[in-house]
Amino acid sequence: MGLMTRAKAVVIDAWSWLNYKPIYSDPRGMPHRRAFPEAKATWVPPTDERRLAAYKLLAAYDNNQAAELAEVLDGPDAREKREFGDPSLFIDAIMAHVLGREQHITVPGAEHPDEGVDQAMAERVQTLLRDWAEDELLPMRVQQTERKAVSLGDGVYRLAWDPAKQRATVRSVDPGFYFPVIGEDDDGGEFPTRVHFAWELPEDPRRDLKPRIRRITYELAPIGPATAAGVSEDGRAIRAVRTMEDADGNLVPVLGQGDLADPESGTVTRMYPWNDQPSGVTCYLTDATWNLEDLKGQVDVDSLPLDKATFATRSDGEVLDHLDLLLDFVPVVHIPNTVPPAEEHWGQSSLAKVLQVFDELQGSDTDSARASATTGLPIVGVSGVNARGDMHVAPGQVWSLGDNGKITTVDTSSALRELREYGHDLEDRAAKVSRLPAVALGTVDPSKAPSGYALDISLGPLDSLIGSMRLARDHKYALLLKFVQRLHLAGQHPDWVGVTVQPARLVFGPYKPTDKAGILEQVTDGVDKGVISKETGIRMLMEAGFPIDDAEEELKRIDARSFADARNLADALNNPEEVARFLGRQAPDEPETPPVILPPTGNDGEDDDPLGGDDDPSQGSGGNTS
Repeated sequence: MGLMTRAKAVVIDAWSWLNYKPIYSDPRGMPHRRAFPEAKATWVPPTDERRLAAYKLLAAYDNNQAAELAEVLDGPDAREKREFGDPSLFIDAIMAHVLGREQHITVPGAEHPDEGVDQAMAERVQTLLRDWAEDELLPMRVQQTERKAVSLGDGVYRLAWDPAKQRATVRSVDPGFYFPVIGEDDDGGEFPTRVHFAWELPEDPRRDLKPRIRRITYELAPIGPATAAGVSEDGRAIRAVRTMEDADGNLVPVLGQGDLADPESGTVTRMYPWNDQPSGVTCYLTDATWNLEDLKGQVDVDSLPLDKATFATRSDGEVLDHLDLLLDFVPVVHIPNTVPPAEEHWGQSSLAKVLQVFDELQGSDTDSARASATTGLPIVGVSGVNARGDMHVAPGQVWSLGDNGKITTVDTSSALRELREYGHDLEDRAAKVSRLPAVALGTVDPSKAPSGYALDISLGPLDSLIGSMRLARDHKYALLLKFVQRLHLAGQHPDWVGVTVQPARLVFGPYKPTDKAGILEQVTDGVDKGVISKETGIRMLMEAGFPIDDAEEELKRIDARSFADARNLADALNNPEEVARFLGRQAPDEPETPPVILPPTGNDGEDDDPLGGDDDPSQGSGGNTS
């Protein structure tokens, strides 16, 4: 029994790869309180403490501050560790490969006819989404979120409709502020119906503000009566249910415009412009702030008392206290860095499997720095002369030695060489474990590659890594673009009137080095010999990094100069209008063809033979010939 009571509980969860660090996992499996005070806040749920501490520790590695964090437990000597940015290099390299050289929004059927797809509608939605992405700086938002996802394991987007800008807005949110409510019986892989964004606000003596906590909540719930801005008995801004008098003079709740109530069940339904059937749920938004001193007892981010909250007021006067957003979805998209395990919600950082290697690399760099000091300024022993305090090694320094005088130096260059080779071995190990070959990090001279085929084979581990990471993101970005379309329909933007929501995707560009000349030759030969279409060839060129923005427009420009193909089309169809349409031009007006006039046939009753003789000219006109 004594041995069992002293046994340490082994914690295995999404962040257990950090258990080797004493500062992260104490004998109870919990992070160190002084190193991670944010994770130990009273309002943070116990299930989120290890996650928040992991985020802070990973951010420290990314910013070359791991030694500063280790000082809390290991003392001032921990600050002597050298950190040269290797984790940040890995993060930037992996993020660049995941996103590719560029990103494009595509809608199936917009560029090529597809069975069962309205091509005109697909083209319209694709154009609207691309214009929105340019106005909203979507590539920058993607960069911000993806760096969080790669380094921390999770990234979060928050969407909203901006009445002033008349468009949907998207913002990148630090995952440390993200608290989804996932019940014991819920599937973590599904979309949560209640999501909090919460963080602490420090004390502000100048404005007489005490330490506070702010929480923004999105929640899917049944549709209720209409509400309006009001004031509580204690003077707080709240939302109150709107009422009206019925025929008997009683006050009854008022339904929102377009809402219908079932008289038997009392359920309220609403028809959203993107649904075919009425829906009975809507999304409510709450933005509230609490003074930390007002929170008593066992409360967490999901159970903060609303009677002590101060609700924010929007610029249009709407109080953000269960404000009906007129949406049937939570406008939040969580981006996991990796495919989560079954029934799990969180992704895993790209540094997870190599963090111990980086610790060893920091130790090797620290030892190398110490060895280089003794190599550049060696240890010198002098004999045969009385040692003086002002003796030091310097260029041009002359010492007078007595009889049998001798100078002895300690050469530590061999130790420095071994340490540097050990550091290179650790770098190779980190690249191998993370499936990020040295050629992908840019540390290999491309001219030393034996062949393009050998280079492609060496990138095989990277292909599987990027394929898995893009799989984790594909349906998430499709969901984000679906939300963007729905927000524009809900906002009744004039350009989106009559639009049907389309299955749009965010397509990431190529990430491997490509032989542009070789691909151009392949496309040219394939199109000339008829084994691939022009559309496929243009797509291959776009994936190789050629500056082609729109495949459809590029195809039109190519066809407009394909006079040989137009000649063949004219010979095959004999249709000038079809040929002109192929060239993107208007067929010329053809003059009317004059009627055909036959020559006269001679007098009535006479032989129609123009020679005026019998059918057989050899018989002459009759009688014998002389």
